[in-house]
Amino acid sequence: MPFPDRHAAGRRLADELQRFAAHDPIVLALPRGGVPVAYEVAKRLQAPLDVLIVRKLGTPTHPEIAMGALASGGATVLNHEVLQLFHVSEEALRAETARAAEELARRAALYRGDRPAPDVRGRTVLLVDDGLATGATMQVAVEAVRQYGPARVVVGAPIGAREACELLGRKADEVVCAETPAAFRAVGLWYRNFEQTTDREVVELLAAARREHSLHRPPSRQAG
Repeated sequence: MPFPDRHAAGRRLADELQRFAAHDPIVLALPRGGVPVAYEVAKRLQAPLDVLIVRKLGTPTHPEIAMGALASGGATVLNHEVLQLFHVSEEALRAETARAAEELARRAALYRGDRPAPDVRGRTVLLVDDGLATGATMQVAVEAVRQYGPARVVVGAPIGAREACELLGRKADEVVCAETPAAFRAVGLWYRNFEQTTDREVVELLAAARREHSLHRPPSRQAG
């Protein structure tokens, strides 16, 4: 049966990820659709929530084909087979990377403001999206976050194609898909309400998550 909406799907996924609550997790959502899902996961696990923004690098002649991707923080993943196949020059690659970096910076400023990116070193990172169709974007997210030294990277989604979950299983330490139907077709078919998540919703949910997490943090010890 379809999920009513992303929040309901997040609560279902949280059931599956509850076992990571004792492993000092941090939840990183792939905006925008992954944020409502991740919000429910972070709330249940009493974990901090932030975003990991990923932008595709389209080839100059076929923008829909990814020659790589850029993630927030500057991590870059390139598909060298595509670069060679489409004879992409270093100049074209630099130009596309600059455009993607500009959009990443815009979104990071919008979603995070002047707050620094979270430190994931030694942490269990739960990368969350609203669904996994091909797994390509999440694959980039996994490879990007690896560069910052987490102890463990876990991919989570309420719904996913079996092939995508298997692919990501070779990249992440663990993949948790609440549902993996045989006849997957598309993520949106598994939600009754699959309206686009807005930038405003993302900002509001991240702010709400920060407030809620601060209530659960133990008070810092006073010196002396």
